Amino acid sequence: MGDVVRTLPAVKALKDRYPSSTVIWITEEPSQAFLKSQKEVDQVILFPRKRWTKGIRSFIGMWGTIGEMWRFIIDLRRQKFDVVLDFHGIFKSGILSFLSGSPKRVGYDRNSTKEGNFLFSNVKVKLPRERISRFQRNLTLLQGIGVEMKEIEYSLHIPPEDQRYVESFFQNASAHLKRPLIAIHPGTSSKALFKRWIPHQYAQFADRLVRKLQASVLFTWGAEELEWVKDIQKMMKEPSILGPKTESLTQLGEVYRHCDLYVGGDTGPTHIASLMGVPTVVIYGPTDPIENEPFGEHIKVRKEVGCNPCHEYSCKELFCLKAISEEDVFKATEEILHLTP
Repeated sequence: MGDVVRTLPAVKALKDRYPSSTVIWITEEPSQAFLKSQKEVDQVILFPRKRWTKGIRSFIGMWGTIGEMWRFIIDLRRQKFDVVLDFHGIFKSGILSFLSGSPKRVGYDRNSTKEGNFLFSNVKVKLPRERISRFQRNLTLLQGIGVEMKEIEYSLHIPPEDQRYVESFFQNASAHLKRPLIAIHPGTSSKALFKRWIPHQYAQFADRLVRKLQASVLFTWGAEELEWVKDIQKMMKEPSILGPKTESLTQLGEVYRHCDLYVGGDTGPTHIASLMGVPTVVIYGPTDPIENEPFGEHIKVRKEVGCNPCHEYSCKELFCLKAISEEDVFKATEEILHLTP
């Protein structure tokens, strides 16, 4: 999902350059509904990888799955794509690009892909030598079709029903809200616990926002993060607000649109907030702060401890996150809100 979100500005740039083009996006199940809600995307094709993987491993379901895969390829080629842009750069996306039958398949060069992906493209884009963000990486791929774009304005499209759902929450909570309204997303998926800042630090930081800035603190959360957030609220001495249950990224984005600032770690909601035009303060531990930087106005909070960035996802020490104090994050908050002299 993070890769999908960080590709959207590039698709907007594509549509701006070729407004009469038809953009068809091949994606897996988690991103299907979200992409259908975005106005730059004209059609979404579902690539049911999980179902096929399960089917191909079953003796009973194997032949039915093979037949479905064959029909998928035929339908894909019937689209008669003029060009395919492979933003993902891995074996799976390379195979889909090749099977599409498109005469022009744009991908990254050998040094910027994985799993032999470069073998499937016939237009190869070389990335700059310096490290760049995933947003910029995706914009750079457009050079393969003659689009030079380094910066672009972008905002997620929010369906009216999601606007109404979130507006109802804020109307009911309005009596308890003060400005600035600061959203904090302290959680991550269960697979990315190594990116979570320390709970009591979040609690102390949130208390300071209320005391020093007279701010309202709104915690957002996902299904796997609710208890984590509630524990942080229990550690706080000041009141805070639990955000609404959101069923989609567009609902979450609409929540952030009501806020003056977003604070969180290197996780999907950070990129959603940034795409809504909300200034963001991002707390980085083990992950690369350049490759994973958000879109738009932001401040990174990070401490160099000698071993980060790294890929030790099972690390229990988390020196890089423990080194970040609530004072560090609060100063960044004051700076981005232009409250420092």
